[in-house]
Amino acid sequence: MQRCQDARILLVDDEPELLELVAQALRGAGYVNLALAGTAAQARAAFSSFAPDFIVLDVNLPDGDGFSLLQAFRAQADVPVLFLSARDADADRLFGLGLGADDYLPKPFLMQELLLRIALILRRTYRGRCVQSAPLHLGDTTVDFTTASVTRPSGTCTLTATECHLLQKLAESRGRIVTFDALCECVWGSGYYGYENSLNVHIRHLREKLEDNPSRPCRLLTVRGLGYRLCVEEA
Repeated sequence: MQRCQDARILLVDDEPELLELVAQALRGAGYVNLALAGTAAQARAAFSSFAPDFIVLDVNLPDGDGFSLLQAFRAQADVPVLFLSARDADADRLFGLGLGADDYLPKPFLMQELLLRIALILRRTYRGRCVQSAPLHLGDTTVDFTTASVTRPSGTCTLTATECHLLQKLAESRGRIVTFDALCECVWGSGYYGYENSLNVHIRHLREKLEDNPSRPCRLLTVRGLGYRLCVEEA
């Protein structure tokens, strides 16, 4: 993919009018490869035949739900996903992010905000600095940023684009505190306000992939009231 606008984007929503509006906005912004689906079955078929680089995913679908679809998609490929849903409760948003979604935008929304969020995630995923980073060694755990993979004696798992960038930011300042603000800005840009809870969810998932006991971390530590710190040596 030479540029973000070349990304294959799968749009999944049960509202045909909204699907077409989003598709028109994306085409107007220069995105040329789009596939549309109005049901979970159509989304699964498109995922297999279209091989998307990015998915905009509704939660409520007539024959299933977006949460289950995300889990099914991620079992096959680490494709970035943005939830676009009328379910705007904090519990739903945090649940979606907890499943590994890169972002969650409740309806109604500003079309320009959706375009900005999509562009940010694509730049972060396909043009991010992660591909330029040396491996990170944490005791018996190795993080390869070029493949966004974590290798441990128990096996290998994959980092999401968001987790990759958070961990890289922490690794750049290893042994020092990285503030909540700095981490949020690294991932969501200067308009990150309101993403603090989302940051906590992503940090929790990072710990599940890096720590022997995520509830008692010894590698990725919380500095109360300030931020997080990646330890230099094993505790």
